[in-house]
Amino acid sequence: MHRFFIQHSQIQGSRLYVEGPDVNHIKNVLRMKRGDQVMVSDGEGMQYLCALESFADGLVWFEIVDTWKENRELSSKLYLFQGLPKSDKMELIIQKATELGVYEVVPVVTGRTVVRLDEKKAQKKTARWNAIAESAAKQSGRSRIPRVREAMTFSEALASAGELDVLLIPYEKAEGMEATRQAIEGIRPGQSVGIFIGPEGGFEEAEVEQAVALGAAPVTLGRRILRTETAGFVMLSMLLYHLE
Repeated sequence: MHRFFIQHSQIQGSRLYVEGPDVNHIKNVLRMKRGDQVMVSDGEGMQYLCALESFADGLVWFEIVDTWKENRELSSKLYLFQGLPKSDKMELIIQKATELGVYEVVPVVTGRTVVRLDEKKAQKKTARWNAIAESAAKQSGRSRIPRVREAMTFSEALASAGELDVLLIPYEKAEGMEATRQAIEGIRPGQSVGIFIGPEGGFEEAEVEQAVALGAAPVTLGRRILRTETAGFVMLSMLLYHLE
């Protein structure tokens, strides 16, 4: 069944409406008709089974058939600070990170980042990335859509991460899987967790030292060197297993 996201303000009594690009998708792509049913989430854990009622003034109105609370989110908020990769790898990273329960994705420009975005390109990329997160959230049955922030520098990312409870930084020079296990098992439900993943070529040693000085724990993901688009998936999967 197709799933859509709305704001709680779009609920009016026993009805609710969908707006924006989803209207065209419902009308012209899915070609839905009166009575067709969809799932709608308000991003706060409430789920609505709805039947299409009408198209009017650029909106799609639905009748609410059933309502229940079903929060599919993790008990902790996971923030992925991803070093900007080359090509379109960021799209894959956002899609899969969303499926794995990430709360927010922060693209980071590091010392070894090859990609450079000017302001105009950055705005278009961010809009594209958020659309990918929304699509992945619908497909995976998330209760909310992860936010993808505009790209920031490594220093800005560290400042933003300073408010989080736990910081982890996979690093190829880190040793001992036991230390990684302890770092993960020490995370308590409700804590916010920041994960720093380097771009191709990894982090510069000075960047790792900055993160560690802020309280980040260097962790290993095994004896093999992982690609940037793989490392985040592995780290998120380990946290997913622990938290669920």
